[in-house]
Order: sequence, then C-alpha cells, then structure tokens
Amino acid sequence: MEALFDKTKSKMEKCLDSLERDYKAIRAGRANPSVLDRISVDYYGCPTPINQMAAISAPEARMLLIQPWDQSTLKDIERAINTSDLGINPSNDGKVIRLVFPALNEERRKELVKDVSKRCEEAKVAIRNIRRDAMDELKKMKKSSEITEDDQKNGEEKLQKITDSYTKQAEEIGSAKEKEIITI
Repeated sequence: MEALFDKTKSKMEKCLDSLERDYKAIRAGRANPSVLDRISVDYYGCPTPINQMAAISAPEARMLLIQPWDQSTLKDIERAINTSDLGINPSNDGKVIRLVFPALNEERRKELVKDVSKRCEEAKVAIRNIRRDAMDELKKMKKSSEITEDDQKNGEEKLQKITDSYTKQAEEIGSAKEKEIITI
C-alpha cells in the first residue's frame, strides 16, 4: 500500500512541476529567460532551443540579452523569436539580441491572472484525478482481498490528506504567480 502512496505522490509532484513550468513561460512584465524555453531555432536542420545556442542574461528588469556562441546563428535566432507567439520584437546589433519587455497594462494583467487561475484549476483537477485512480486501486486491492476494509478506509483517508496537501501547494503556486503579475 505504501508503494501506491509513493506512486501517487510522485504523480502529483509532476503535476506541480508542470504547473510551475507553465507559469515560468507566462510573461509577467519582468524579463525572465525561461520565456524563451519553448522557442526552437532551426540549427543545421535540427530544432534547437535558444538556451542551448546562446548565453541568455537579464541585465535589467525588463530586458533579456541573448549572446549566441556562434555569431552566424544570430539571424536565425532573431527570426525564431519573431515567428514565435512571444509578441516582442528583438533588436539585433550584430553581436547580441536585445528583447525589451514592455510594461503590462491593466487589461493584460487581468487576462494573465485569469489564465493563471485557469491553469491552477486544471492542475487541481489533474491532482484529483490522480487521487481517484489511487482510490480505484485501493478498491481493487480490497476486492482481491489484499487489504482489509479498515486498511481501505485508512488508505482513503491518507490519500485525501495527500491530495489536500498537493492541492494547497498548487493554490500557493498560483497565488504567488498572480501576485507577481499584479505587482507593477
């Protein structure tokens, strides 16, 4: 039964990791190198993430500096950023690419907060689905007489406590991101 709990915790942990990755990709008015994680550049016929082709730094709060290791890829990186859904025009000075993030207006902040809360809710639903699968597993174990009815009840209570804990963590992650977006 402990193996079931460990497996459940592991799956719920992956849900939280996925939520955090999603949140890192959300542009909150502050320059964050992880917004470039989803953008790939065609490098010698192979799609390659920008962070594997260049040094990315944030010299200012709203600017990213991309310095390619191979200067011949500068135009390719610029093109990939332009065609992405990032919504920022890169400026290229021949050696580095600068991405200047505009300040978010109130309307865009509200949209982002809605998106954050929607993704948080999706993560909580995924966590509850994992709990449901674990509960089904407990029922199967009871049916095949691997565990007693008391063990099943105790297991269900423990699963609920685990679920509550991970749901609370998802809410905390979501409210921290909302606070980051709302803060000017």
